Amino acid sequence: MSEVKNYEEVKKIASKHLGKVGGDGYSDQYNPELLVKVPRYLNREGYGLTGKEFVGVDTWNAYEVSAITTKGQPVAGMLKIVCPADSENHVESKSIKLYLNSFNMTRLGDTAKECIKFIEARVKRDLDELLETNTTVTFFSEGDGTPDIMFDYENLDQLTDLDAIDFTAFQSDASQLEAAAEGRRLKVRSSLLRSNCRVTNQPDWGDVFIYIEGEKVPTYESIAKYIVSHRTVSHFHEEICEMIYAHLTEAFKPELLMVACLYTRRGGIDINPIRASHSMLIPEFFVNPEFRIAKTLRQ
Repeated sequence: MSEVKNYEEVKKIASKHLGKVGGDGYSDQYNPELLVKVPRYLNREGYGLTGKEFVGVDTWNAYEVSAITTKGQPVAGMLKIVCPADSENHVESKSIKLYLNSFNMTRLGDTAKECIKFIEARVKRDLDELLETNTTVTFFSEGDGTPDIMFDYENLDQLTDLDAIDFTAFQSDASQLEAAAEGRRLKVRSSLLRSNCRVTNQPDWGDVFIYIEGEKVPTYESIAKYIVSHRTVSHFHEEICEMIYAHLTEAFKPELLMVACLYTRRGGIDINPIRASHSMLIPEFFVNPEFRIAKTLRQ
């Protein structure tokens, strides 16, 4: 299940921009050609996934989005992009950073309001065409949107003594998972998640939220050891989320399952994938354009 398939093909696609230094690829004039798509099946095949096992979205928050009006007035804010998990492709992270930067000196609209509408419409059009799906794109200015997050999840470090645990696995080891003697429900969050970029091997830091309900659920100690076991694994954010979902499904056959990984930002963008057995488990603020995801401590 942990076999990394199609690694070289994914690396070749993602390496168009990732791992490059200097000004290569940078432009301050609108350029949709910078966008790169990655077929999701290339990441899923190694874990026996087709994408039909779950519902979900990838919610991207881009904090360095700006263009100028026809009069040269800068318009800046945050862009929330929601992409369905059932799309055939996802966008490569550095390519969308470069693409959004290409708006910086692009003149759009006579007023700030018109400029914002142009940004939303153009980004949605380009991503929909690239990814062959229906994205949601929302521009937030200062004070816009209602922030929300999953506050009712218990912190794992308050439920088990992490100092007493011997952490020995750091390569996504599902064998660390053990069933609890009692309990049909587990609802926890942890800031122990760390993985690495598939191409550059730079560290990615995140908070993971897990809801699982069924005849068997993991012990607090074993779920902590399992989360830590991703520490030296090199995968995309979306792939880590789906890997955790797949491992928990295989180990416990839950009736209800939700996994969300809220990663810290890199290059002005944070990526927040969520996968669930049922759409009712996905909090509204992940998909509703009127809501922003409130920041975790490290975001």
